[in-house]
Amino acid sequence: MITIEQLKAAQERLADLKRYLDIDNKKIQLEEEELRTQVPGFWDDQKAAEAQMKVVKGIRSWIEAYDEAKTNVDELATAFDFYKEELVTEAEVDEQYKKTIDLFESIELRNMLQGEEDHLNCVLKINAGAGGTEANDWAQMLMRLYMRYAEDHGYKATVQDLVEGDDAGIKSCTIEIEGDMAFGYLKSENGVHRLVRVSPYNAQGKRMTSFASVFAFPMIDDTIEVNIDPGRLTWDTFRSGGAGGQNVNKVESGVRARYMYLDPYTGQETELLQACTVTRDQPKNREMALQLLKSQIYNIEMEHKREKQAAIEAGKKKIEWGSQIRSYVFDDRRVKDHRTGYQTSDVNAVMDGKIDGFIKAYLMEFGGE
Repeated sequence: MITIEQLKAAQERLADLKRYLDIDNKKIQLEEEELRTQVPGFWDDQKAAEAQMKVVKGIRSWIEAYDEAKTNVDELATAFDFYKEELVTEAEVDEQYKKTIDLFESIELRNMLQGEEDHLNCVLKINAGAGGTEANDWAQMLMRLYMRYAEDHGYKATVQDLVEGDDAGIKSCTIEIEGDMAFGYLKSENGVHRLVRVSPYNAQGKRMTSFASVFAFPMIDDTIEVNIDPGRLTWDTFRSGGAGGQNVNKVESGVRARYMYLDPYTGQETELLQACTVTRDQPKNREMALQLLKSQIYNIEMEHKREKQAAIEAGKKKIEWGSQIRSYVFDDRRVKDHRTGYQTSDVNAVMDGKIDGFIKAYLMEFGGE
C-alpha cells in the first residue's frame, strides 16, 4: 500500500510537469494556431495547411498528455481516500499508483525528444552480417522484433524492400515505421546487434555467434526540402523477388536509386543506395526510393550539424565482434545493452518487440545530446 508521502510526491510531480511543459502557455498557443486554420482559403496551399495542422496536433498532444496525468493523480487521491473507508482494496490503490507513475515516465521520456527530426517517421535498414544462413536468420528475427514493436505501439510498419537469404532468413530489409515520435524512440536501435545461441542450422548443435546491423534514420516529410543533383542520380530496375504475385515477379517493377553524394562538410564522395519493391507500380516505387534517399541525405546532414561525427563513424564499424551495441544470449537468458548496461532475462519478450526498457535507458543517458 502506498504512503501519504508517495501520494504527495505524485501531486508535486504533476505540478512540476505542468510547469516544465508550460501547459498554460501551450493552451494560449493552441487557440492561436487553431485560429490560423479557420481563415478563408486555408486549404488552398495543401502543403502549408498540412504543416499547420501538424503544429496544432503537436501542441494539443502535450495538453492532452498533461490532462491524462492530472486525471490519474486525481483518481489516485480518490482511491487513497476510499481505501480508508474500505471502498477499494489495497491492490487497487497500488495499481492506480503504478499506472500514474508509468504515465509520468512516458510523458517525461517523450519530453526529452526535442530534436528537429525526433517527431518524424523512422526508416530501419537491417543487414545480415557475415555467416550465411545463421546471420540471415538473425536479421529476419530482428525484422520480426521491430514489426512487433510497431504493432504494440500503434505504429504502421511497411516493408519497402526485402532481399531474402539463399536458404533461409533475409540478407537485408528496409522498413518504414510511421507514428508519433517513431524516429525519436527507434534511433536508439542504430548499431550492430549480436546473437549467441545453439544454432538450429548446425548439425553438431554448437553455440554460434551471429551479427546484424540496424541503421535508423528519419523519414522526411514534405515540409523538409532536400536538394538532389540529377546529374549524380542513376536508376536500376529489376524484378521483385519473393512473394507478391506473378506481375511483381515478371515485370521490372523494383527500382534502385544510386546517388553519388558529395558531403559538403568533408568533401568525401559516397555512393548511396536505396531500393523499393513494395508495389507493382514502378513510378510509385521510384517515388518512395527517392524519398528514402532524401531522408538518408537529410540524416547525414543533421548529424553533421549536431556534430555527431563520432556517431557516424561508429555506424560504419564492421559487422563483427567488438562493435555490437547489444547482445542477445539465448541459452543464458540474457539481453544486454553495452552502451547503457541495461539488461533483462526475459529474452522471449524482447524478441516479441518489448524493447521499451532499452529505449528508455538509452534516452535517459544519451537523449539530451
